[in-house]
Amino acid sequence: MKVVHSDEVPADVVEQGAEGTTIRWLIARDDGAPNFAMRLFEVAPGGCTPRHQHDWEHEVFILSGEGVVRTADGDAALTGGSAVFVAPSDDHQFRNTGAEPLRMLCMIPHVDQ
Repeated sequence: MKVVHSDEVPADVVEQGAEGTTIRWLIARDDGAPNFAMRLFEVAPGGCTPRHQHDWEHEVFILSGEGVVRTADGDAALTGGSAVFVAPSDDHQFRNTGAEPLRMLCMIPHVDQ
């Protein structure tokens, strides 16, 4: 079992198409999690994750802040408490539209990347 406070996990800068975004790998394969990883993203005001798509799903829960998820069908507003399912191959990007950091948990299956 692993119990850790998110502040104890190093924050890595997300590059490649992102602006003002960090990621913390809270639970990952190295922790013995056989199927999924849990990540904490923090997006600075005006920042964004890369716009991309991939072959696996992920589930996102907005902890705090305000933003939008951009999809091929348009933008959907997000606030603390919002949940998002990104299906495989869905084009997507998260953008912070508020004045505070956008904090979100993102769970993904382990894939060979």
